[in-house]
Amino acid sequence: QVQLVESGGGLVQAGGSLRLSCAASGRTFSRYGMGWFRQAPGKEREFVARISMSGVITNYADSVKGRFTISRENAKNTVYLQLNSLKPEDTAVYYCAANQRTTGWANPSEYDYWGQGTQVTVSS
Repeated sequence: QVQLVESGGGLVQAGGSLRLSCAASGRTFSRYGMGWFRQAPGKEREFVARISMSGVITNYADSVKGRFTISRENAKNTVYLQLNSLKPEDTAVYYCAANQRTTGWANPSEYDYWGQGTQVTVSS
């Protein structure tokens, strides 16, 4: 069982930056690939970024590539998402999720555990 708690969301102007954190409970954090997803009002939850168990492999949605960076510190049971050059269309609730499989990492249904989400609002 893994519990995930996100933090770091807030209100920021377009072009600004935020750093989201996701703290995980348990001693098996390094056995999980981690993903960030987001969901805007009236839209489906969409993949943002993922990082492999070791942190060596990362993948991003095209819409955030070059602007967002995912990282993790297994010693601290924490995964991060650095959001730079934010745009109003990045406004959403951001969720972190844990996945024990190495495939299907862009599919929300492949993730076993989810956090409660943190709101990111980007004003124009």
